[in-house]
Amino acid sequence: MRRTILTLASFAALIAVASPAAQAYPTADRYCLQGRIWGYPGNCQFATYQQCMASASGTAAYCGINPRYAFSQQRYY
Repeated sequence: MRRTILTLASFAALIAVASPAAQAYPTADRYCLQGRIWGYPGNCQFATYQQCMASASGTAAYCGINPRYAFSQQRYY
C-alpha cells in the first residue's frame, strides 16, 4: 500500500513538472538583483521589477532582467 501511494505521488509530481503550462510561463525569476556582492547574474528570484527594486533599496545594488530571459530564443505562436 505504501509503495502504491509513493508511486502515484511520484507520477503526479512528474506530470506537474513536465506540463507545458509550467514551462511556458515561468515568472519567479524574471529580474535579478545585481551588484558587487551579488556577482553575475545575481540574485534572480524576483517576479516583478518593483520587488527587485524594493530589495535593492538602500544598497549599492541594482536590478536587471535575468540573462536567461534576455537572451532566450523568441517564441512565435
